[in-house]
Amino acid sequence: MNARHILTSAVLLGLFALIGTGIVALLHEGTGDKIAENQRLATLRNLNAIVPHERYDNELLTDIRQVHDDALAGGQPVTVYRAFLHGEPVAAVFATVAPEGYSGPIRLLVGVNADGSVAGVRVTAHRETPGLGDAIEASRSDWILGFDGRSLEDPPFERWAVARDDGAFDQFTGATISPRAVVRAVREVLLYFAAHGDDIFPPPAATGAPATETTPTEEPHE
Repeated sequence: MNARHILTSAVLLGLFALIGTGIVALLHEGTGDKIAENQRLATLRNLNAIVPHERYDNELLTDIRQVHDDALAGGQPVTVYRAFLHGEPVAAVFATVAPEGYSGPIRLLVGVNADGSVAGVRVTAHRETPGLGDAIEASRSDWILGFDGRSLEDPPFERWAVARDDGAFDQFTGATISPRAVVRAVREVLLYFAAHGDDIFPPPAATGAPATETTPTEEPHE
């Protein structure tokens, strides 16, 4: 093969690579927004399973706070979605993690009503054993619904554990680690809210205006 053929082949290969790269870029650009929108809708569905949309009138997906505590999510930062109705706090939903699942971290949404009771809990991602630990999913069993309406007083704090640990919450036959991790994570969220509720829902300003309202000169809420 002479130099001219080598050069022609190299140019053709370069063109094919350029065209292929362009096609991939176009596909990514065309699907990236759709993927992001699907993720946004999935998150909103999970949030609304805990705090139904008729309970709030603010933008739940964007009215958020970032919190950090060594006892929450294994020390990772936690996003908190805040729900308000007519400027009054309704609930806070913590996107937290139970780090001690059987097969790895269990990602959760834990909703806490303004009065400190549990609004609801949902598992958003996990790698627990199918047929055993995956019963933490709402689609697999109603176990996760057992947190609804509970608080640090119901059951008493010392009974916030699975039955095997003398607690008030059932475990699954053949699977204790997964529910134990979830119970612990929900308990830690309740403890954090009890101690830092005023940081998540700051009291109204001295003027009496609701804490969520802004004026043209104020910075918008996160």
